[in-house]
Amino acid sequence: MLKKLLRSSRVAATPAFAPAPGSRIYAIGDIHGCRDELERLLVMIDADDAARGTAETTLIFLGDLVDRGPDSAGVVARLMALAQERPRVRFLKGNHEELFLHALGGAKDALRMFCRVGGKETVLSYGVGRAEYDSLDYPQLAGRMEELVPPAHRAFLESFEDMIVSGDYAFVHAGVRPDVPLDEQKPSDLRWIRDSFLEYRGAYPKMIVHGHTITPEVDRRANRIGVDTGAYASGKLTALGIEDRETWILNT
Repeated sequence: MLKKLLRSSRVAATPAFAPAPGSRIYAIGDIHGCRDELERLLVMIDADDAARGTAETTLIFLGDLVDRGPDSAGVVARLMALAQERPRVRFLKGNHEELFLHALGGAKDALRMFCRVGGKETVLSYGVGRAEYDSLDYPQLAGRMEELVPPAHRAFLESFEDMIVSGDYAFVHAGVRPDVPLDEQKPSDLRWIRDSFLEYRGAYPKMIVHGHTITPEVDRRANRIGVDTGAYASGKLTALGIEDRETWILNT
């Protein structure tokens, strides 16, 4: 019995993970149209980056720039400008970008779902008034979105990546399918998966950094780190900093 108790009390050592040598990464959680929080977090990242000295710094946005918050159009425009200003800024496509693009492409079912999960706020941010929005049927709304969303915004969102790998880390929007090699993951799982990923306790090929699922604080597990702290509801937009074998948190 004593041996059994001793065995059960042992805690496996957490392996040390590191990104590619010489790199410093800031992984930013779901923004969801929160332009003010984004601006504050970018200032914090710049100050933190400068204080830590020289490195090859990359900003990775984990997806879901749009919907729910008040200024999706402003967030997209700001991050388009940021990508022009900085040499290493990368973007993952979230499920909300996927829905937005399908809706812009004329898919009726996608447009209905887009409107149900925060797309109304995105449409308003592009210049449709609330009274006008409420008066439009779905075909009319699709036409107004086609008129108001700049082609450059659409092209920018379409350019987003499905997965980014650096050293011992893999960055995705929602998660990965357990027991499937990373290079065989389906884009739909990378953007939409939830329970089977979150509940899995085994090791993944890399430490998975993700957004998509809201938690009050950064959700650190042995096999994954969740960085979505629900900015549109909490006002807390979070970045996970990673360098060598160290991680740290910045948030608004």
